[in-house]
Amino acid sequence: MLKNATKVSLAMLSLGVALNAQAQDKKGDTKASAAAPAAVAAPKADAPKPGPKPYKEVITDKAKTSKGLFTVHKIEDKYYFEIPDSLMGREIMTVTRVSKSATVPGSVGLPAYGGEMLNRQVIRFEKGPDNKVFLRGVQYINVSADSTQPIYKAVRNSNVDPIAQAFEVKAFKKDSVSKSTNTVIDISDFFKSENQIISLPPMIKTAYKLTTLAPDRTYLTSIKTYPINTEIRAVRTYNGAPSMPGAPSAMPSVSLPSVATTGVMTMEVNTSMILLPKVPMKKRNFDPRVGFFANGYTVFDENSQRTEDQTFAVRWRLEPKNAEDAAKQKKGEIIEPKKPIIYYIDPATPAKWRKYLKAGIDDWQKAFEAAGWKNAIRGEILADNDTTISLEDARYSAVRYFASDIENAYGPNVHDPRSGEILESHIGWYHNVMKLLKKWYMTQAAAVDPRARKSKFDDELMGDLIRFVSSHEVGHTLGLRHNYGSSSTVPVEKLRDPKWIAEHGHTPSIMDYARFNYVAQPEDGVKDLYPRIGEYDIWAIKWGYQTLDGATPEDDQKTLSKEFIQEIAKNPRIWFGTETNPYDPRSQSECLGDNNMLASEYGIKNLKRIVPNLIDWTKEEAQDYDMLTESYNEIVTQYRRYIGHVVKNVGGIFETPKSADQTGVVYEPTPKATQKEAITWLNKYVFDTPTWLLDEKILSRIRPDQGLDAISRIQDAALSSIFSIDRLQRLVETQSKYPTAYGIDEMLTDVKSNVFAELKTKKATDSFRRNLQKNYVEKLIATANASGASMSGGFSFRGTVVPAAVDPRKTDIVSVSRGHLLALRDEVKASLPLIQDKMTKYHLQDVLFRIEKGLDPK
Repeated sequence: MLKNATKVSLAMLSLGVALNAQAQDKKGDTKASAAAPAAVAAPKADAPKPGPKPYKEVITDKAKTSKGLFTVHKIEDKYYFEIPDSLMGREIMTVTRVSKSATVPGSVGLPAYGGEMLNRQVIRFEKGPDNKVFLRGVQYINVSADSTQPIYKAVRNSNVDPIAQAFEVKAFKKDSVSKSTNTVIDISDFFKSENQIISLPPMIKTAYKLTTLAPDRTYLTSIKTYPINTEIRAVRTYNGAPSMPGAPSAMPSVSLPSVATTGVMTMEVNTSMILLPKVPMKKRNFDPRVGFFANGYTVFDENSQRTEDQTFAVRWRLEPKNAEDAAKQKKGEIIEPKKPIIYYIDPATPAKWRKYLKAGIDDWQKAFEAAGWKNAIRGEILADNDTTISLEDARYSAVRYFASDIENAYGPNVHDPRSGEILESHIGWYHNVMKLLKKWYMTQAAAVDPRARKSKFDDELMGDLIRFVSSHEVGHTLGLRHNYGSSSTVPVEKLRDPKWIAEHGHTPSIMDYARFNYVAQPEDGVKDLYPRIGEYDIWAIKWGYQTLDGATPEDDQKTLSKEFIQEIAKNPRIWFGTETNPYDPRSQSECLGDNNMLASEYGIKNLKRIVPNLIDWTKEEAQDYDMLTESYNEIVTQYRRYIGHVVKNVGGIFETPKSADQTGVVYEPTPKATQKEAITWLNKYVFDTPTWLLDEKILSRIRPDQGLDAISRIQDAALSSIFSIDRLQRLVETQSKYPTAYGIDEMLTDVKSNVFAELKTKKATDSFRRNLQKNYVEKLIATANASGASMSGGFSFRGTVVPAAVDPRKTDIVSVSRGHLLALRDEVKASLPLIQDKMTKYHLQDVLFRIEKGLDPK
């Protein structure tokens, strides 16, 4: 998901200066000076002529030669590539990965562990002038649909690929078989240099505070060449700048222990050079209704009256072995592909977890069978002593195991930017993902599953959880994105039905961030609590991997669109909800069911069952309360997730991508009844003090405070989200079109009626509620006095900007907020004489002072 260009200027300057030295006598020695003969410059020896030498003078008998993509020669400490004419101009993918690294503190997003990718770039070698070979970085931004069209020249004139490196030709060799010429270049210095194509990206060096490459401690260790790829391994040493305590930084950085102690960092990297197919795989045009990763570029075509952004799905190439199998598949038979998708399990993986990682890969078999392929995907466990396969070899995909405290796993892929064809993948598996799984499962399932009620899970339970995450990450490497909307297609009450869950699972997609079934109650008898590959996943794999025989990708696109419209009419559970939509309450991370309020209510019921038992479930002999602290904090985090799920319904906008041949609208507001239900839920479960979190036995063991500020911060976050300008503007926008829709005035009235309920009852207001009321007033004042434009949008699913910014001073937002402040001021004034509780009176006097100052800031 990448793009960069480097401009390299090369200049050659030669300057010859002939100096004619003449002897000088001492001052006054005129006789000697007169008698001395004139000095004559000695003839210069001919300098060796630059340029190619005879092949045998360069590639001598000392050469150790291996043949593959490039013929590689090693002579002492020098490496030479012998490049045939057939490879000049061919596009090659370079992928640079960490092989071995120094100890790096865990940091998601920064490559640090053996097997993680540093960068990738498409290159090509080409012959240049003056016996040079150029290495160009190929950019796929703008392309021409047809190289025979005149517009092709215009596109090329505006999109010159940068020359990243120039090599002197050392020798030529005539190939007696192919009748072509092989060109020999010295590759050694290139792989020991700081060329960005095979080095650490600038952002990574900045984050690690690395400065310059240390050339005396940087060297090649091996180059191995295979039929379609060449693998280059090098040790690279960088000078570094130790972090200074408290020093400001423009971007997040990581302190490296080796830099702190020695001033340098040494790592081993492997660069794979993979020959891209001469004929790119047939594209499958992207469809926003199915969640595939995509690549694309702008296409210029003389037959079109505008430029076209061509976007296509990222997927593996699956093809029949022969014409006979292709005919069988066309008749509906399931066949084996010519080349199956295989993931090798890293031998560094603890033995007891390997079978679960493999099972997570093999679980995808049924999805590929629906697409017409059998035995299309599998996991293979590499033996500890297996030396036949190198996981740095770009021909192999793998699950790499990292000894890291990062609580994560990820599933990337390397693909051909011309077609979206996935070439290989290295799934990253951090050891500490098990800690994350344990926290999730205890928090979301311990009320129902007794196995989750302990500080250390049994291997079988942890293995099942690993299997689920393995399947999820493999899904990414097959091209699938997160489907945050999948779980919203399930009626909440079905999540409590054991029979229904056994048949369908609690979400139709393992690519959803649905985690575990936190809705099921102890009395329901639901045992199946974690996700599995579901109906959406099977549909999506069929969409991406079935064989289609359209003449063009556009023909296939029409066929697939008809299939989708027919299928979703029969089964709404194949709906895809993007992970990038900030407004659609149906597309959310870690939520369940078609009603966020009801699902979150059930979730809180289970949290209330867990909290009183946390001390017993987390205690370990002779240990402190770290586990209790961690588990309690996770409970709070889960509760805050529920709040976020509910808030997104307020001012929500449904987005349902459709093609022009589908009926119905793409955008529509969340129903008014749903939005009012969300505010009612917030009033009950957030603004009414959640005292169930204030378990005295727990708090007295893990923190010195009584939870007053912690509750206030939770309520403050909910109010901040409700009062966000973009949410308020969506309420204004919706009501401008639908006068009876849920608007900003009604929403603020509904919130205030609970937050300031004591104004009507005249009861004493406790410290929790006093904090809440102050928070509400401060938010209302800030909105009424908004000073300028505020971001009110973002990027929608298809990248369209929806509106970029709004100035609340020019909308009804400020007007309504000021009106509510005036009304609240009058209510407080009327109530004050009737209040008996001293602290409540002080509080309301303060609230009145704040409001009056807010209405007249001068």
